[in-house]
Amino acid sequence: MTIRVLIADDQMMVREGFSVLLNAMPDIEVVGEAVNGREAVTKVRELAPDVVLMDIRMPELNGIEATREIVAADGAAKVLVLTTFDLDEYVYQALRAGASGFLLKDASARQLADGVRVVASGEALLAPSVTRRLITEFSKLSEKPHLMPSAQAAYGDLTDRETEVLVLIAQGLSNSEIAQRLVVAESTIKTHVSRILVKLGLRDRTQAAVFAYEARLVTPG
Repeated sequence: MTIRVLIADDQMMVREGFSVLLNAMPDIEVVGEAVNGREAVTKVRELAPDVVLMDIRMPELNGIEATREIVAADGAAKVLVLTTFDLDEYVYQALRAGASGFLLKDASARQLADGVRVVASGEALLAPSVTRRLITEFSKLSEKPHLMPSAQAAYGDLTDRETEVLVLIAQGLSNSEIAQRLVVAESTIKTHVSRILVKLGLRDRTQAAVFAYEARLVTPG
């Protein structure tokens, strides 16, 4: 199936450049562009893309708020945040808002296409070490977490193995890497991940990683 992509960025050169790169891929189609966050929210409703490439710093409605609205209104569209710096002060907020990961704007054509495919498949773009560093850094800077009572209760429902898997997700390991670490089948890990997301009421692996940091299951450093 072709992956439908919406590009939201206030810089025309960025939109056009990414469009050319992605449309050159046989399995990806750019179905629309947006010049600000408000237009991105509107076009997600109109075009139903699979993935939204979302710049953070845009006029009218920034990428964080746009991400939050898109995630709340449409469970199908995945948001992949675009940033100029690997430690952009707003990226952690975007992940908390529901983004499925992030890419640097200087990513290669292959990295861009692979990132879109990873997010479209339902995975989180957490594998690169730079992403782990970002989540770690901004979990230090975030306010002291106050988990909702429902989240606290859900966390208590996790088994020891599910908690172990959750910690490894937060460390950026893929399903296959977790399976190797725990010496079990990858299908078993997929089952654990699905149960973790359901029990915690989370959208994807990125949200699970953020939850783990905020619950202090993983020590930043």
